[in-house]
Amino acid sequence: MALPLFMSGGAMVLVREEAGAPGASLGELKDYLRITGDGEDALLEALLLSATGLCEQFVGQWLMIGEARETVRADGGWQRLTARPVIAVLGVDAVTPDGEAEALPVEDYAVDIDAAGDGWVRVHLAGERRVAAVRYRAGLAEEPDGLPGAIRQGIVRLAAEHFAARGGDMPSPPAVVSALWRPWRRMRLA
Repeated sequence: MALPLFMSGGAMVLVREEAGAPGASLGELKDYLRITGDGEDALLEALLLSATGLCEQFVGQWLMIGEARETVRADGGWQRLTARPVIAVLGVDAVTPDGEAEALPVEDYAVDIDAAGDGWVRVHLAGERRVAAVRYRAGLAEEPDGLPGAIRQGIVRLAAEHFAARGGDMPSPPAVVSALWRPWRRMRLA
């Protein structure tokens, strides 16, 4: 499999292997909106996915557990993985300049997951291989019911606000939504 190397400036490339799942159920949103029919289901599901994505951006964490593939420099230094919280590192591949990947034996790299859920990897490769691809799993919960109630409620309320504002302007998420999500917010300082 050919993998992307570095974007301009040597930045790491993160790929989410599968689309993120909504952080709340369609039933929760329909109950909140008091909708009994199924004529709006496709729109409501899209709004839930959008609200989930905004929540992930706000809290700085993946909500639903999923697999990621991220390229990192293979220069021997510790590097923090982008997605969090990391729950497992599945493997590390050496990537050649033409993008071909080859699995590395476990003794050729080191990984760590710290108490905050940040994943770290250290790979040292000689020669033309200066990039490694790390495969890992990250996220807070397998199912929406595993997420804290306040996160789910914020997703439902934001999706409901977007549903109510169809065709109109909604300048920013309601303050109550950010108040519900703020306890789970994790930011990184540059």
